[in-house]
Amino acid sequence: MTTQNLLVELFVEELPPKALQKLGDAFATVLGDQLKSQGLASAASVVTPFASPRRLAAHVTAVADKAADKAVQQKLMPVTVGLDKDGNATPALLKKLQALGADVSNPAAAVAALKRAQDGKAEALFYDSVVPGATLAAGLQKALDEAIAKLPIPKVMSYQLETDCELPGWTSVNFVRPAHGLVALHGSTVVPVKALGLTAGNSTQGHRFEAAVSPVVLADADSYAATLQKDGAVIASFAERKAEIARQLAAAAAKVGNGARPIEDEALLDEVTALVERPNVVICQFEEQFLGVPQECLILTMKANQKYFPLLDAAGKLTNKFLVVSNISPEDTSFVTGGNERVVRPRLADAKFFFDQDRKKTLASRVEGLGKVVYHNKLGTQGERVERVRAIAKAIATQLGDAALVADADQAALLAKTDLVTDMVGEFPELQGIMGGYYALNDGLGETVAHAIEDHYKPRFAGDALPRNTAGVVVALADKLETLVGMFGIGNLPTGDRDPFALRRHALGVIRMLVEKDLPLNLNALLAGAVPAFGDKITDASAQLADFIYDRLAGSLREQGYSAQEVDAVLALRPQRLALVQKQLAAVRAFAALPEAPALAAANKRVGNILKKAEVEGPVDAHVNPALLQEQAEKDLFAALQRFVPEANAQFDAGDYTASLQTLAVLRSPVDAFFDDVMVNAEQMDVRMNRLGLLKSLHEAMNRVADLSRLAA
Repeated sequence: MTTQNLLVELFVEELPPKALQKLGDAFATVLGDQLKSQGLASAASVVTPFASPRRLAAHVTAVADKAADKAVQQKLMPVTVGLDKDGNATPALLKKLQALGADVSNPAAAVAALKRAQDGKAEALFYDSVVPGATLAAGLQKALDEAIAKLPIPKVMSYQLETDCELPGWTSVNFVRPAHGLVALHGSTVVPVKALGLTAGNSTQGHRFEAAVSPVVLADADSYAATLQKDGAVIASFAERKAEIARQLAAAAAKVGNGARPIEDEALLDEVTALVERPNVVICQFEEQFLGVPQECLILTMKANQKYFPLLDAAGKLTNKFLVVSNISPEDTSFVTGGNERVVRPRLADAKFFFDQDRKKTLASRVEGLGKVVYHNKLGTQGERVERVRAIAKAIATQLGDAALVADADQAALLAKTDLVTDMVGEFPELQGIMGGYYALNDGLGETVAHAIEDHYKPRFAGDALPRNTAGVVVALADKLETLVGMFGIGNLPTGDRDPFALRRHALGVIRMLVEKDLPLNLNALLAGAVPAFGDKITDASAQLADFIYDRLAGSLREQGYSAQEVDAVLALRPQRLALVQKQLAAVRAFAALPEAPALAAANKRVGNILKKAEVEGPVDAHVNPALLQEQAEKDLFAALQRFVPEANAQFDAGDYTASLQTLAVLRSPVDAFFDDVMVNAEQMDVRMNRLGLLKSLHEAMNRVADLSRLAA
């Protein structure tokens, strides 16, 4: 058995750029895994993916020409079924052996070759055989078929191939794009596999216009990338092509000077990498008059429509220069430069036209138009939604600030959605909010309101900035709460991966604002306060929504490094001031490190169970009559509570949760003694209720920061 490196390439028409990297990685991964599972490649074999606009390929090291034979033991049937009373083979056994390819010409010898072993309660017959290892041709065919079948193809197309046989005809093929070539090289030897109506060879095609030869003949598997680059003018590796584009972008920006830098956009870089085979970055420019249009509009139209890289200056402001990643490298690039400059000009002119037209009407004059835009068939129009957001925002602003904040938040909430009916946002929906901020400044509304309008969608995604001012926070909170309360109120909840109204993202946005802005707002009151704004359109689902928000908070905290046990202990109390949760978690972590913690957590769990059982018959009052304390252990516990709980409560009220829990750690000894020496369920009812009251007092004192019973092992 000899091993050599293997190269497989599928040459196709232009692949969908946004899916290219995923397709290339999937093709190589499945191909490699299949070869390894068949024993043709080992765990140490290295799989390298290649993906360009017109090819998917994989290079696999140390692939054998034939897999090792494998000894296999197969259970046939119980002895009572396979052998008669004289020990001879039954027809059923002979038939089974024949199906497995065993020699049954001498039944006695065939039976003698079998093994007998206990299988559960019965004895069974086992057949030992050697399964020949797969040949590379057969194994690669299976691996290639599997790799093609498992490609994450966004959309399959069907095309016709002429059949290669004596009788002419056509066969239908389904694939992401029409395939035109297949390469399979084991070392320098062609492996005779087929796929998509193609037979493997050792040649492929290079760049459409700049290949030195056609076809490009590959000497062996290891020369694939170098030969394609030299003879075919193609950088086959997606990663290498991406790195080369990034290098050329940086070099071109440095050539422009003045601290210029290309805009950072990983998704755009990936897409452009998937569009070119040999990148060549050129510098272009547009007329400076267009810089009067908000730079977000110009950047978006250049990126989304043309796949250009806008250049920013050292201060982050857009310049009138941009970079184009061309797929050709002519000696004279003026045609490439001029062509791209001509193409972008009407795009920028459209943006300027929309901006100029939109500014002819104030945002206030557009409010009425929102009444004609349907938001949701059960929740009415955007106009109705605006009034709900205003009502919620007014209630929040009243709690957080003075009349000025209420006025600013109300005006921002009234106008926040008006840019949805502007020409610019109609053309570029991604600019909603941003354009509202620009138009608010144009209307003379001032930065506070303009920033609040611009920021009210924030945070739009994980890691996004929060609104800049308090009015923006108020409107953003109101906007997200309106969506959450409304959707939960009509039963429109996320299911599995489906979350069309981004309710999970909205919930995380509410959490981030409450926590990071340290807002003194009660979560339950916030949710309940938003419900009346809907009138009779919804049912009150505040409790269900609160659970949803706490679930999102729990997930977020675990991602930040807190243990599930710590998070569970704190959130079990359903803390209303979310901004304090991390302080509570820090206190729980410090408490859990104390030597007294395990015993107190276990005792807390025991107390909780006792009280739960007792409260089935009626509520237990946290009141203790010292005159009814009989045992020394209960007197000592009561004395300890009297001495240390006021101190712990004062520390809790001052926000020092860590000190509060550490103060209560001294209760370990009296608590242990109480459970050792005192019978809680005394026969005398007044004594029993007094002891339950003592435990209730202990439970309330111990569980203000977190439910410590959740820390018990």
